Amino acid sequence: MSEKEAYQEKLDAQLQQWSTKVDELKAKADQANTETQLEYYEQIEELRFKQAAAYAKLQELRDTEERSWRELKPGLEHALDNFKSSVEKAVAKLR
Repeated sequence: MSEKEAYQEKLDAQLQQWSTKVDELKAKADQANTETQLEYYEQIEELRFKQAAAYAKLQELRDTEERSWRELKPGLEHALDNFKSSVEKAVAKLR
């Protein structure tokens, strides 16, 4: 396995973990009262937007040639960090 493939698998696993947390928040929102649901859904919508951006960056990594993938690393890590911190904040806020 190449370094790029190993990095890609690691990031994919992290994204999957955080996406599961977003799904859990959605399930919790579905059970909340109407007033609380609106707040939850707004947070979830923002998370889904950041999730899509992170997955787009991961796809860009997959499409990049082996010799030039490191150029994408800073932008990809920024998108992942942004998604991760948003998920963590939402989980803490919506508990």
